[in-house]
Amino acid sequence: MTTLWLDLETYNGTTPISAGTHRYAEDAEILLMAYAIDDGPVQVVDMTAGAKAPRELQAALADPKVKIWAHNSHFDRTILKRALPELVGDPSRWRDTMVQALAHGLPGSLSELCDILRIPQDKAKDKEARGLMLTFSKPDFKGRRFTSLTNPHEWAKFLNYARLDVEAMRAVHKALPRWNYAGAELELWHLDQRINDRGVQIDVHLVEACVEAVGAAQAGLALRTAEITNGSVQAATQRDALLAYALQEYGVGLPDLTASTIERRLQDPGLDEGLRELLRIRQQAATSSTAKYTALALSVSADGRLRGTLQFCGASRTGRWSGRLFQPQNLPRPSLPQGEIVMGIQALLAGGAELIFDDIMELASSALRGAIIAPHGRKLVVADLSNIEGRVAAWLAGEWWKLEAFEDFDEGIGPDLYKLAYAKSFGIDPADVDKAQRQVGKVQELALQYEGGAGAFVTFAAAYGVRLDDLAELVAVSAPVNVVEDARGLYDWMQGEKRNTYGLARETFAACDTLKRLWRQAHPAIVQCWASLMEAAVKAVDQAGARHQAGRVAFLRDGNWLRCILPSGRSICYPSPRMIDGKLTYMGIDQYTKKWQRIDTYGGKLFENICQAVARDVLASAMQSVEEAGYAIVLSVHDELITETPDAEKYSDDHLAALMSFTPVWAPGLPLAAAGFQTYRYRKE
Repeated sequence: MTTLWLDLETYNGTTPISAGTHRYAEDAEILLMAYAIDDGPVQVVDMTAGAKAPRELQAALADPKVKIWAHNSHFDRTILKRALPELVGDPSRWRDTMVQALAHGLPGSLSELCDILRIPQDKAKDKEARGLMLTFSKPDFKGRRFTSLTNPHEWAKFLNYARLDVEAMRAVHKALPRWNYAGAELELWHLDQRINDRGVQIDVHLVEACVEAVGAAQAGLALRTAEITNGSVQAATQRDALLAYALQEYGVGLPDLTASTIERRLQDPGLDEGLRELLRIRQQAATSSTAKYTALALSVSADGRLRGTLQFCGASRTGRWSGRLFQPQNLPRPSLPQGEIVMGIQALLAGGAELIFDDIMELASSALRGAIIAPHGRKLVVADLSNIEGRVAAWLAGEWWKLEAFEDFDEGIGPDLYKLAYAKSFGIDPADVDKAQRQVGKVQELALQYEGGAGAFVTFAAAYGVRLDDLAELVAVSAPVNVVEDARGLYDWMQGEKRNTYGLARETFAACDTLKRLWRQAHPAIVQCWASLMEAAVKAVDQAGARHQAGRVAFLRDGNWLRCILPSGRSICYPSPRMIDGKLTYMGIDQYTKKWQRIDTYGGKLFENICQAVARDVLASAMQSVEEAGYAIVLSVHDELITETPDAEKYSDDHLAALMSFTPVWAPGLPLAAAGFQTYRYRKE
């Protein structure tokens, strides 16, 4: 089968690439078309010189049997679709080396891949040439455009850069595995491309109103900050200046200005009121979600739809989707009730939100989902897989009592699982668990399932509003005495060894650790699963080619890869596995440094990767049938599908939920449930 390797270089004098591929493509022009047929030589066509595509290129583009490979193909396909829509618009002809890399746990950058895969230097990206690409692709800071006429010597180098890109892409493809980029996964990626092309309708008027309201609110917060500090801090977003002022004026040394740090400090009843106001202003001013409105305003296409928001296998370890542009996978949790949000949106559209709401930043953050709407004559039908990671964890580990509890809950005869988690920890009836205690149970489930300890509990407690000091009092009088004493003993030992106790007081630490111990006692199969996974992974690293089973998954050392083979048949890939000082390590992108480096892992982390990967596969297994039933997917957010349908009774959230909760053939015994809603404006249910 013939393969066309393709790479485009473009120019856009009005729209930056940060606006997203689709918005950028509306005003872009093609400078160069670099291509190769199969293993043939790379040709570079200079479109600015009035050249036409050679016959062999035209024939390859016109032939539906020819597969077209590109790196970040969504860009090249979208650019070409505007010029040759009848030839190259169908995603099914395309393949993508960037996605092939992401699907196997590698970064998407072509230059990084050349380094990692040791592509010979003459095929790697030339740094000077990359600078030339930036020179010719957009105006300089003075608005000047450089071309082959103004810079002929540099242009010649630019042509060579385009050639090197195609050579590098072709070499990268040959060096990459195919396990996760074939068959059903390839079909899923083609569906993903159609979803990205379809896009989602945006309420442009609301976006514009929010940009204006947030700008005015930010200016007011900056003025108040300067007033409080007598000009020492010009805006609460000035982190270092604010930290220095708090220490100098109030004698309060803050380690940072993260949300959790500020929230804990604001709970201090002895905090000076001046500093309290300053920290509250910081809370408002640092609401990063409001910047998403600016991203939306920049990225929406001329028809009011936002496209290209999903990156297939963007979370490359698990294969989950990641977000692009306004980051739909990272939408803020609304802090206002839905009724107030609806009223706030109306006020924003009317231009009078500041007359009703004191905190415009909070309103804008809470209303962000509302920027997604249904077009005229259509509606949004939304459904979410219920507690999918908890269900998958119990299924993978064989925690049978919990699987039965999920089934009972789905049938309406059993308690809520978060209430049950709390009840099992304290030996009480789930019916007696109140709302606050349920929240503690929720934090237990989210923080402790993947071998987390007190530190993980503290992080999730802050996110879900659980007050640790109140919790310490509750645990001290309600938990088994011997468990609390063991937790206190751990704190004393950690203090003596100068280990991290997360800045917690003894009783607070003991409360968090007690809840960890009680949760683990209630989940023996999951605790055993952590150890079983680690044991199988280590054996696989030591014994290349031998398959080591660990419950429903298996580990296999395949060349320079450690593969965790999932029930779906897909693999989680750990490149360059190695045992170092008794720890299992692999090469990956560090979540903190964002650099490609060696990372160590453990049983709970392996379990987390697997649970999230299986949850992703469950969602993916339903997507094609959802589409075939007439529910046009416009966005996926974690375990939720947002679909657009005709505004007719035929399409309902119950039907969508039923489609999503159909158990895949590879997951017998996994209890699934989903629930949703219908709306004309998206919201958090």
